[in-house]
Amino acid sequence: MRLTPSLIGTLVVFVISQFNVSAQTKPELTVEKIMQDPAQWIGTSPSNVYWSDDSKQVYFQWNPEKAKRDSLYTVQANGTNIKKVGEAYRRKGPAPGGTYNLQRTKRVYEREGDIFLLDGKTGQIWQITKTVERESAPAFTSSGRDITYLKDNNLYAWNIDNGQTRQLTDFRKGRKPTDPDQVKDKQERFLRDQQLELLQIIQKREEDRRQQRLAQKEWAKSRPKEIYIEDKFVDNIVLSPDERYITYRLVTRPAASKMAQVPNYVTASGYTEEIPTRTKVGATQPTYEMGVYDSKADTTYLVSFKSLGAGNKTIPATQGSAALASEARKVMAFGPYFSADGKRAVLVAKSQDNKDRWIMNFDPAKGNVRVLDHLHDEAWVNGFGPGLIGWMPDNEKVWFVSEESGYAQLYTVSASTGQKTALTSGKFEVQGVQLSKDKKTWYLTTNQMHPGEQHFYRMPLAGGKMEQITRMTGAHEVTMSPDEKKLAIRYSYSNKPWELYLMDNKPGAKPVQVTKSTTAEFNAYPWREPEVITYKASDGAEVHARLYKPATATASGPAVIFVHGAGYLQNAHKWWSTYFREYMFHNLLVDKGYTVLDIDYRGSAGYGRDWRTGIYRHMGGKDLSDHVDGAKMLVEKHGVDPKRIGIYGGSYGGFITLMAMFTQPDVFAAGAALRSVTDWSHYNHGYTSNILNEPQADSLAYARSSPIYFAEGLKGALLMCHGMVDTNVHFQDIVRLSQRLIELKKENWELAVYPVEDHGFIEPTSWTDEYKRILKLFETNLKK
Repeated sequence: MRLTPSLIGTLVVFVISQFNVSAQTKPELTVEKIMQDPAQWIGTSPSNVYWSDDSKQVYFQWNPEKAKRDSLYTVQANGTNIKKVGEAYRRKGPAPGGTYNLQRTKRVYEREGDIFLLDGKTGQIWQITKTVERESAPAFTSSGRDITYLKDNNLYAWNIDNGQTRQLTDFRKGRKPTDPDQVKDKQERFLRDQQLELLQIIQKREEDRRQQRLAQKEWAKSRPKEIYIEDKFVDNIVLSPDERYITYRLVTRPAASKMAQVPNYVTASGYTEEIPTRTKVGATQPTYEMGVYDSKADTTYLVSFKSLGAGNKTIPATQGSAALASEARKVMAFGPYFSADGKRAVLVAKSQDNKDRWIMNFDPAKGNVRVLDHLHDEAWVNGFGPGLIGWMPDNEKVWFVSEESGYAQLYTVSASTGQKTALTSGKFEVQGVQLSKDKKTWYLTTNQMHPGEQHFYRMPLAGGKMEQITRMTGAHEVTMSPDEKKLAIRYSYSNKPWELYLMDNKPGAKPVQVTKSTTAEFNAYPWREPEVITYKASDGAEVHARLYKPATATASGPAVIFVHGAGYLQNAHKWWSTYFREYMFHNLLVDKGYTVLDIDYRGSAGYGRDWRTGIYRHMGGKDLSDHVDGAKMLVEKHGVDPKRIGIYGGSYGGFITLMAMFTQPDVFAAGAALRSVTDWSHYNHGYTSNILNEPQADSLAYARSSPIYFAEGLKGALLMCHGMVDTNVHFQDIVRLSQRLIELKKENWELAVYPVEDHGFIEPTSWTDEYKRILKLFETNLKK
């Protein structure tokens, strides 16, 4: 066909008309729409993915029918025959998780408080326990003849051959009863001896009791030793491979620490009810000891960590705090972790002042520990638990992940010599580690390609080249099949929620999408793909951020900066955000002409140790200046009006919003602070003491990091929203700040309260009300 001028004109008109139709039919976003029940409006992504033991099927939770709750689904390993699993299978079929025996032919697991044994070859299932009490933490002994489990904080063993159950520990509350024959008080001893001397009936009865006690002691030799733990609690019970030693952790909980109470006003009873929550930072914390029970010698002892030295929690006086004297080091031990041959064991210990982590050789026969690796951080060591750790196939070296280089990398250390080797290196993070069944290959999840992506790699056991297996841009949550031939992947992109894919376990294999979870209504809107950018902070650091721009830029237009919560969390990435409501709200704002910036400020996850600890002793310092620098970048590079920039966020994001409105009033014209921390001395211990130490030891860090001290600086329009039954950041926080604002005679602020909401809102009506107020705040104060 030849194109004539008239035909070209007709085609142009047609294209323009189609564009106009498309523009006219683009769904309009409203707060009511995007804040409705996500299961009904967006759809429900697959979750809790696991493989059948024979590697032929994948199971997952899903809800394509928009039911009240998710159901169990299954799909064949080749991606075909997806179907809902019947109720009978859900109740009687094998559950995920648990542990395998050394030959990986059997698996033991817990389901609803009972223990089950599965034969991987035949698929037969035996129920081992069926009690009212909960049995948990099932595992095989090294011999494979018994299955151990915990019940009422004691360890039991069930013999696979004869079905006999043995109790391996006997922890008892209180003090050990005093032996009547061992009375130490002189006056009591005199009276006892007198009675025995004068009265024959007393002599006879006491002799009968003595013989009875001797018989009981003889009988008790076949039972575990009674271990009296006084008013302490016991956890972390571990049986050694030779089944001789049982290690355990004793926890002493302080009796004097005051618990904060949160009033619940909207109740079925009609009365206000108190919700006990937590202590506040600086309160006396639990202390930990590690015990060893030698079942053969029928003795117990405590492991000494004196070799780790004394703890010097001195904070330099030049930084604004009095020095504390050195004291005996308080640590919390994890493990022990035994080698496959049972000949070696290591412990991981972390100091309770958050600044040290040790990996140590451990000899349960003598209770000796010897340090193999010590990581010290002047700020705080990352993570609470033991971290990623295990034994190499040679049973001589231990592998672990450490931030020693400034980024989480994979290392090995010799248990004999202490020689350490880095298997990976670079400015990226190793986020998941798994050894292949043949112990020749590592499978790693890292953000090596980009801080905002997560991919699956394989690497030789000795280190070397990492081969990338997953390729789609975004994030991959990989579950490998038991035979290691297939991968089940939860994958998402920045504007595409999580879906289930299957692929062969090899580089270059094509992933096959199994689920399509989003609704037609959700799919009708062209959700934006935010640009992941970097910009220079005032101190020269590279800051990562998500940028949302209107299709047609307006000169001197308005902008909103979003602050993610949790502090140590990442949101400037290329996968579907946990802040999906905020993501949709940002699309709505861009439709209305706003430019939106979402920053991974100092303290965010994904960028290494220095970025993580950039807020040490000063929250509201570099993390806030990163937002101020972001605002400056929007003005200089994207034509934003410097007088029309807003900021909002929840939890830690609410805290930054308050600090921005109080200390940078000429940068931010309006702010919405949601469920905000207003005074860090009222927050919890575990999170806050890492970053700011304790308030009684480092009062300067708390004073310069808490918004309530800077409230007099408020100039712009401030909206505060808070749930009244928030058991994380208590409603008391915002009440105290409100009183401070009243006393300062500030008028340009308002507080919206949500009587039935906790820290994370549940009700769509609450979400809708909150975000309608946020939108009104910005429309009123940022639009000309």
